[in-house]
Amino acid sequence: MARTHALPAGDVAFRELPEGPIAAGQARDYIRQQLTDWQLDDLIWTTELIASELVGNVVRHARGPVHLRLIRGRSLICEVSDGSLTTPHIRRAIETDEGGRGLQLVAALSQRWGTRYTSDGKCIWTEQLLP
Repeated sequence: MARTHALPAGDVAFRELPEGPIAAGQARDYIRQQLTDWQLDDLIWTTELIASELVGNVVRHARGPVHLRLIRGRSLICEVSDGSLTTPHIRRAIETDEGGRGLQLVAALSQRWGTRYTSDGKCIWTEQLLP
């Protein structure tokens, strides 16, 4: 049996991002401001990197609309949603590959991560422990 409860409005932050290369920078700016407001400064750098990788994957491999959501609870959840049903998977990049390591970074920097499908696309989420 699962027990659910609503989160206080102040513990959920949402931002729609533009479709295109500037989306990752806007995600980092938003994360920096929100985590500062929540006094989670120790998680800023890691969360910025995680979100940059996820948003970058949307720009390269999926389609919009792109949404970023942060949830502060027992842990910090970072979600990036898009309008594609393409399943992300970790690639094993070789030394000479210029890319392909983004989800490896996401997996290494987060406690857990996964994908959830929605009626209009998917949501990739990560979880980080609070300091």
